[in-house]
Amino acid sequence: MSPDDELAARLRAERDATEAQVASLTRDLADIVDGADLVATDDEHDPEGHTIAWERQQVAALLDAARVHRDDLDLALARVAAGTYGTCETCGRPIGTERLAALPATATCVACAP
Repeated sequence: MSPDDELAARLRAERDATEAQVASLTRDLADIVDGADLVATDDEHDPEGHTIAWERQQVAALLDAARVHRDDLDLALARVAAGTYGTCETCGRPIGTERLAALPATATCVACAP
């Protein structure tokens, strides 16, 4: 197996895990919303209302982050296919191997990171 094949396999495995996380969080959010519909809560005055609202927003934020990560992994896979993976999209210099090991979906070197 070539290094590019190994890299693509690693990225696909991480993408698959992230897709499973997106599916799980989507179910969790639906369960929270469905559960809240069954109870007449007043978020402002009911002590449980704040908890439900916080939990809903927490899961929604985690879901958004997982979707962004999945999309970043798709872009990384496209860079592997194009032969540009590991090259900073901003300055064109190589991205350090340590950075790629820690953040395999990254598109920028440390110097250009937002």
